[in-house]
Amino acid sequence: MTQDQNTAHAGHPRTRDAGARLPLREKLGYGIGDFGFNLYWANISAFLLIFYTDVMGLAAGAVGTMMLATKLVDAVTDPLMGAIADRTRTRWGRFRPYILYGALPLAFTGVLTWTVPDLDGGGKLMWAYATFTLMMLAYTVLAMPYSALSGVMTADSQQRTTLISFRFIAAFAGTTLVNWLTLDLVRWLGRGDEPLGWQLTLGLYGIVAAACFAIVFATTRERIEPPPQQRSAVRQDILDLLRNRPWLVLFVLALVIMVTIVMRSGSLVYYLKYHIGRPELTGLFLGSYSVALAVGAALTPVLTRFIDKRRLLMLLMAAVGVASCTMYFVPREQIWLAFGLNTVVGLLLGPKSPLAFSMYADCADYTEWKTGRRATAMTFAAAAFSQKFGGALASALIAWMLAGMGYVANQAQSDASRLGIVLLLTVIPGVVALLAAWVMRFYPLDDAALARVQSELQARREATA
Repeated sequence: MTQDQNTAHAGHPRTRDAGARLPLREKLGYGIGDFGFNLYWANISAFLLIFYTDVMGLAAGAVGTMMLATKLVDAVTDPLMGAIADRTRTRWGRFRPYILYGALPLAFTGVLTWTVPDLDGGGKLMWAYATFTLMMLAYTVLAMPYSALSGVMTADSQQRTTLISFRFIAAFAGTTLVNWLTLDLVRWLGRGDEPLGWQLTLGLYGIVAAACFAIVFATTRERIEPPPQQRSAVRQDILDLLRNRPWLVLFVLALVIMVTIVMRSGSLVYYLKYHIGRPELTGLFLGSYSVALAVGAALTPVLTRFIDKRRLLMLLMAAVGVASCTMYFVPREQIWLAFGLNTVVGLLLGPKSPLAFSMYADCADYTEWKTGRRATAMTFAAAAFSQKFGGALASALIAWMLAGMGYVANQAQSDASRLGIVLLLTVIPGVVALLAAWVMRFYPLDDAALARVQSELQARREATA
């Protein structure tokens, strides 16, 4: 073996440091990317629906149908982007180049989505269909490789949990900023012109997000490659996932939990504006909720030292269900009791995202262990579609329920409409959270099973090297 061959062998990402501890700089660099993503996602979850109904003037029912129908595009583009990323070969890796070059298209389409065109009602609805679809396509090109990146930075399960906790601490920091400042930014930048304020606010967020994505590219490394003999078709990747029981459970779980999260954040704006009658508290309620989410995410690595991920997620979602349903019984004048319960729900939901995304990476290991093939980006892409579909379903349910109970934008609501708004924030997402706890019972990868899978994979990699 020549000196060059020795060097190449020693530096092969599958043999050198896949199990090494990640430096703090790399964890922080990776995490900041989700700060950028949540400058968009938090706006979609909390404000896009009310932007469409109360600023653009679209009918609530039509908006609900639009937000769900556009997910049909994601059903194709998410796994397609996963397949493309898994098969990409560059000197910067498989996933990092997309994170760098996809930033500007996302910024541009984000501004278009929050633009009110000078069109009639039908034209505005078509504009909403087109721009929201384009923005989510640009989001997919960035988000699928970004999520998959966490699965190839380290092979150590606890390191993954810590890495993804950094990601979601940054994510919830972005959510906090959006929830606390967005409506004020719209007023300050628009100077009385609300549509212009939304455009400029999203333009500002796009610049900040692009800087975050550049930091991810500059600070991270890809250390895990598929087996060198792997030559699988996209169809085979999908079949592998459909035979992967842990992933199937997580697919359902992601959909169900995202319904809970988006339904609560999307309906809270309506709850404060039309039920409590205190819309000026929106930033405080959403901001404190986001801080609680971040604290919960930060506690995740500590919690997983004492409770395995499967059981922890079951306990948390059951507690979310109870707390959310309890909030239904809070009288409208007891604002601070509602505030406290809402913050508790955020704290309980905080570990959900780090746990779930760490478990997706574990599922990629499971597929490789079971089949000898690895499709990291496809694993995350199909799961991300589940989350986006769950979020869209939640937004659609909010819009359809508002329309069915007589909601009229910017007017005093009927008793039926106010009841619907309260149910959307409390009982309905609470029941969905209890369903998520039940679904988690079927997840088979406890700590012992995962340790066995990863030990055998490491032995295979060493033998291949």
